[in-house]
Amino acid sequence: MIPLQKLAALPRSQRLRKAASIIRNAEHRFVVTGKLLPEEIEYLEKIILWLEKNENLPKPALLALEKLQPAELRRSLNTVYHILQTETGRYQADWDFIEPSGALDVSKRQPFPGMQVYFDDIRSPFNVGSMFRAAESFGAEKIWISPLCADPRHKRAERTAMGCVDVVPWERVNFDSLSEPFFALETGGIPLAEFSFPLTGIMIAGSEELGVSPEALAAADASLGRVSIPGYGVKASLNVSVAFGIVMQEWAAKLQKISA
Repeated sequence: MIPLQKLAALPRSQRLRKAASIIRNAEHRFVVTGKLLPEEIEYLEKIILWLEKNENLPKPALLALEKLQPAELRRSLNTVYHILQTETGRYQADWDFIEPSGALDVSKRQPFPGMQVYFDDIRSPFNVGSMFRAAESFGAEKIWISPLCADPRHKRAERTAMGCVDVVPWERVNFDSLSEPFFALETGGIPLAEFSFPLTGIMIAGSEELGVSPEALAAADASLGRVSIPGYGVKASLNVSVAFGIVMQEWAAKLQKISA
């Protein structure tokens, strides 16, 4: 642990970056082990109090760290870390956030039989990971991905998926190898609240720039059609992973209601 006097003597930008690193490492140890040693807490509290007094940073209404409950302790450390990051002009990407470690228990999954999705040339690993997470959350049985879809094993996809790439079965295939029924998440379709979701079927979500491919869209139009999310803003459009999550929740709610 760097002595407080030495930390205080560093140039400001270096001092803030070093303090942020100290706080972040402590938070990570706390997440992994579930505790911090009393001397660690005392050291962290000295740093935080010094920063509040000398750096004119936004004060995050902290209590004495040793008196905090575990959830409050982590939130306090997390708050200070992000204040320091902001002060140095750095911001976090979603995959940089600390999450509890450990594999997901596949045996606890209860997917809806026949609820499947097809990622039609989703280019962003971030979107692929986010969509894997939504698909797992709302009970997808299987994910099919197109030959040109971003790799679910890309580090950003895996980080964003939070373990779901290892939980939901998935396979890379050409669209023409799949069997109907299909429906597409696309503009110009039936409004979400009015769409008749199938008991079994494959929902197609298309690329961020061009939407569902002509081949897949034609197959959907000849099968179950298109579902669209009404928008009310000036932009009136959503990121594909956000739109995908909204429709998956609606489909899952309908299936849950039928099975209840």
